[in-house]
Amino acid sequence: MTYIANPDRYDAIPYRRCGRSGIQLPAISLGLWHHFGGTDVLENGRAILRRAFDRGVTHFDLANNYGPPYGAAEENFGILLKKDFARYRDELIISSKAGWDMWPGPYGMGGSRKYLIASCDQSLKRMGLDYVDIFYSHRPDFETPLEETMDALAQLVTQGKALYVGISSYGPDLTRRAAALLKARGVPLLIHQPSYSMLNRWVEGGLLPALEETGTGCIAFSPLAQGLLTDKYLGGIKEGTRAAEGRYFAKELITEENLACVRALNGIAQRRGQSLAQMAIAWVLRNPGVTSALIGARNVAQLDNALDATKNLAFSAAELAEIDQHAREGGIDLWREVSSFEG
Repeated sequence: MTYIANPDRYDAIPYRRCGRSGIQLPAISLGLWHHFGGTDVLENGRAILRRAFDRGVTHFDLANNYGPPYGAAEENFGILLKKDFARYRDELIISSKAGWDMWPGPYGMGGSRKYLIASCDQSLKRMGLDYVDIFYSHRPDFETPLEETMDALAQLVTQGKALYVGISSYGPDLTRRAAALLKARGVPLLIHQPSYSMLNRWVEGGLLPALEETGTGCIAFSPLAQGLLTDKYLGGIKEGTRAAEGRYFAKELITEENLACVRALNGIAQRRGQSLAQMAIAWVLRNPGVTSALIGARNVAQLDNALDATKNLAFSAAELAEIDQHAREGGIDLWREVSSFEG
């Protein structure tokens, strides 16, 4: 059956200006890191993408090694793009990234021109695209000159393979240097993708001011702290969760001290008429320096729950103070340094 998008989709979610660019992003964007790989059910991913677009989500975020296996998320997205979204291509912001390991050998990861250009070419082939809207340097590579990495990003724009470029997990000083290098090459730094949540606030210590200074947008990944800021772990580690499977989650975060913190935060969310996940997303979006919150979804119900966060984005001063109090009582260092991102 031919997919026809909801005609009222643009009334369903707020949009925010990305830095000093002409681009607006939905307040919540969908990342395809999990549940879109070769080991997942394609029709489930199809249902999630359709529902997201029907509710106004126009930005789909991928990377070369999303899966598993590596590349599978882009391949599956390409299949669904052709089946359902080809007619809507100009209404979509599609992003991909490269920086982490992708193929064996010395040219299969990092920030070299060879790796970034080859990765973008491969991503375009997997998705069946002529260009991506945003291409990121997925992480700093301190063994490659920053000038070379920014040269590669600028080259992708010049070649028409990417309309805009971004960086992810760069610290404040490195971000300023990257923005200056790109500007010298006639290419603006559109966006930065850092981790940010109630339990991980490192961006407030210097990155957000740097982004404002350089006119760069911010899309926050892991606003749910890898699922810790949901109802999954209120009673401890459950079977089938990331923590139980040991996938992309540090089990040592599940301490009684941290769980007490999360339960207290859940109580605040309930008083607000929200799930904990909804409040966590709304909390990230309370910051005017954040353009969009990047979420993942296991199924349509989980997606709907997250998107409903936009129904209540306002916080009282008392709520924010209480959230800060409980978050600080947890065993997580809210302001932990990311000095490794500065080299």
